[in-house]
Amino acid sequence: MEQQQIGPQQEEEEMSFLDHLEILRWHLIRSITAVLLAAIGAFIFKGFVFDTLIFGPKKPDFITYRALCKASERMSDWLPGLFPSGAICIGQDLPELVNLTMAGQFSAHILTSLVAGIIFAFPYLVWEVWRFIKPGLRKQERKMVRGFVFSASILFFAGVLFGYFVISPLSINFFLNYQVSSEVLNNPTLSTYISLITSVLIACGAVFELPILIFFLTKAGIVTPKVLKAFRKHALVAALILSAVITPPDVFSQILVSIPILILYELSIWISRMVTKRG
Repeated sequence: MEQQQIGPQQEEEEMSFLDHLEILRWHLIRSITAVLLAAIGAFIFKGFVFDTLIFGPKKPDFITYRALCKASERMSDWLPGLFPSGAICIGQDLPELVNLTMAGQFSAHILTSLVAGIIFAFPYLVWEVWRFIKPGLRKQERKMVRGFVFSASILFFAGVLFGYFVISPLSINFFLNYQVSSEVLNNPTLSTYISLITSVLIACGAVFELPILIFFLTKAGIVTPKVLKAFRKHALVAALILSAVITPPDVFSQILVSIPILILYELSIWISRMVTKRG
């Protein structure tokens, strides 16, 4: 008697709830291990992580500040009456950081290493997610999400780079120079600075995953291209408000931050349209 072959979908249906939990547990264990290994590497190379990466956006010769100064000079040459020279030359004479607690620097070292571990291990984390959901997908669905790990990783790292080279320096310059009164001296702490940098990097990486999120929401029938188009104006207003909050009070910086967000939204509409056409 010929044995009937059991396909991946049938095996998935026959697995119990506890079997799924066991598989999920091992995915989580491997993911946490990858993050910890990357975090240990970041912890060991603290000189590069802190002096070069973390404190880079605070240095006056940071690439973003130099680029803005050059842009300011060129725009001043083109529009001498409307755009004064050095209008967006920022990042100069920022106050020094202080540590106010006994374990403050060690705690900052641990937190930064963990965040670095998550960022560096992100492609592996996405791969583990893919390995977990792949058995439950049909053959056609697997073809549609081919390249999921690569696309999600590229978008995440693009967001992290955008946060590091654009959002972080603009935010640092704004918050460290902002004063409600000349009677109040800005004396930023190490912990608040680290918190700002790490939160910006993770948040920007997550925001840049918008096209991936829209893909799955469209696939699930929750979002349609028509809905996304209807909210295009709202997205524009939200992008301008967000850029106004996190950037210095000048139009150039606000536009600089708004453009990538709007591009992501338009890309999400295109992705939603493609998913809808394929059914």
